[in-house]
Amino acid sequence: MTTNSLDIARDAFNWLVTGPHPVSLNGRLFTGLPGRDIPLDEVRDRLLARRCSQATRDAVWAHLVLRSRTEGATWTVAAVGVALPALTSVAVTLSDRFAGDPADVHAEVLRGFLAALSTIDLRPPRIILRLRWSAYRSGHKALSEALSSPTPVAPGFRSAPPHAPWGHPDLVLARAVADGVLTQIEAALIGATRLENVSVADWAAQHEVGEWAVYKTRKRAELRLVDYLREAVVEADPTDPLTDQVAASVALARPVRPSRDLSSLSPFVAAFEGDSEQAVEDRVSKTDTNSGVQGCGTHPRTARPSEGSQCA
Repeated sequence: MTTNSLDIARDAFNWLVTGPHPVSLNGRLFTGLPGRDIPLDEVRDRLLARRCSQATRDAVWAHLVLRSRTEGATWTVAAVGVALPALTSVAVTLSDRFAGDPADVHAEVLRGFLAALSTIDLRPPRIILRLRWSAYRSGHKALSEALSSPTPVAPGFRSAPPHAPWGHPDLVLARAVADGVLTQIEAALIGATRLENVSVADWAAQHEVGEWAVYKTRKRAELRLVDYLREAVVEADPTDPLTDQVAASVALARPVRPSRDLSSLSPFVAAFEGDSEQAVEDRVSKTDTNSGVQGCGTHPRTARPSEGSQCA
């Protein structure tokens, strides 16, 4: 059985009262106690007796608390040892139906008692009762926190967000490439323009392709990516609320159409470009003032959309 904080306190107290010169209390100072030096374990037993008056209990406890505050060390252990029957009762009550390790609850019971030992008002009666309640409240708080933490539910554990760095978008893209959902070039395009604040125009210029082709390539790749992420999570657990969160781990904002920059396509982009330049020309047919089509003479760069990072 694992040793807990109350067991350690009990061993320390037993060490104080064992041997030819146990730590003792001067019984002559207290009404109702024998007029001699009384070992602390005997003091504990006398305070627990029914015939011991409340006034005697309060006087002894006031003395123990004051000595703990002024001298610490031995007398703090002494106060804990005399209170052990009450502290043990509290710890057993709190952890009786707790299936987990009760060590944390026992530690909080002791911590609550020690905290009250340094702050409790000694003027009102029933000092030990108030110390006991401080210990109980501390232990009860620890128990409540333990019981409110997530627990497995049949048929098993539910999904939870993975620890870093596994949720990083770059690793999501790498996994999609490994599974054949994206090509390396598509992953690089999404990573650069969505995660690294590189504009589509700059990426297109760097790779000597047209902006329009880059936008369409990215859009198609992102649609495949979001379907891949959703399907992967749904297959694991169809009711999991994390489905949408995982699918949104890479920004999938609707791309804004750029100006009709229909420069030559490089082979690797042409592989994903399903429409010919003429088909794109035919599709842009509105010419009225409300059509939103760029006016004649406007340089393509002036209509370039902003490319801020939209990664979740």
